[in-house]
Amino acid sequence: MRILSINPGSTSTKIAVYDDLNPVFVQNLKHSADELAPFPSIIHQYDFRKKIIIEFLQTNGVELHTLDAIVGRGGLLKPIPGGVYRVNELMIEDLKKGIQGEHASNLGGILAYEIAKNTGKETPAYIVDPVVVDELDEMARFSGHPLLPRRSIFHALNQKAVARRFAREHGKKYDEITVIVAHLGGGITVGLHKNGKVIDVNNGLDGEGPFSPERTGTLPAGDLVKLCFSGKYELHEVKKMITGKGGFVAYLGTNDAYEVEIRAMEKNDEYARKVFFALAYQVAKEIGYLAPVVAGKLDAILITGGMARSKPITDYITERVQFIAPVHIYPGEDEMQALNEGVYYATKGEIEIKEYV
Repeated sequence: MRILSINPGSTSTKIAVYDDLNPVFVQNLKHSADELAPFPSIIHQYDFRKKIIIEFLQTNGVELHTLDAIVGRGGLLKPIPGGVYRVNELMIEDLKKGIQGEHASNLGGILAYEIAKNTGKETPAYIVDPVVVDELDEMARFSGHPLLPRRSIFHALNQKAVARRFAREHGKKYDEITVIVAHLGGGITVGLHKNGKVIDVNNGLDGEGPFSPERTGTLPAGDLVKLCFSGKYELHEVKKMITGKGGFVAYLGTNDAYEVEIRAMEKNDEYARKVFFALAYQVAKEIGYLAPVVAGKLDAILITGGMARSKPITDYITERVQFIAPVHIYPGEDEMQALNEGVYYATKGEIEIKEYV
């Protein structure tokens, strides 16, 4: 089965072609500022990106009629349960409207759908586990005030792919395991997966949970309110402070976790070392925060994402949480593989193919 995966970013479009689970190639098609300048919004870049993808495929010997399925990164749709979704007209409409905001990933489903029309056969288009996956338990939605319910926005694609991988490795199905998955990347989300659903997870986008290389995570509420009304900052400045200029950026002036590790571990920068391990401290605490929800009855704790390549970080976390459950490390965040695996296993009947309604 030949599958094309598409993952649009703000200045690039990653594409990959797989035969079953085997990559034929993975390519990052970069877009210069000059190329993107004429477009008033991300959604208007659709034709431009579609043309580049098709031209690259044909130049590299991949004819569209050989594609059996196309999958795009899911965008900011309305909250939906996790899984594999067939792209339909309603989804296209919501992605184009940007019902929860504009983001490059909104192009994923659109590009998959439109390229599928050009294959000369009935090639299905899908999305897999978008960031808006919402499977929160009713109790997890309480924040402390009815005007501010907790929301589910997290690294659903990678978290669920890693949880499914762990389940397969141990001869089980995803809906038969209970695990905590900690995704450590530019943002950090820690989710509790029980019986095929993420029943509790921090909203890593809007400022909840551990701080990360560029996000603040949870802040002292009273002090944040005072800062917002101090007259020193505009709304957009505070939002940028929380997402983009928080975490390592705020403390150390960089969002490069590897650079921080070098400063902390090799250059004897004591402050960098404290900040570096404070991040790991908060991740361990977040894992501990979730464990009582299932009375500590966990099959495993899974650590994934780009920062899972850092042995000092994973060792620090493991030392503090392994009393709860065995810890397994899945370094990296292979979104292209996760998209492909979702569709591949869906066509094999392991994952339900759902309709967006």
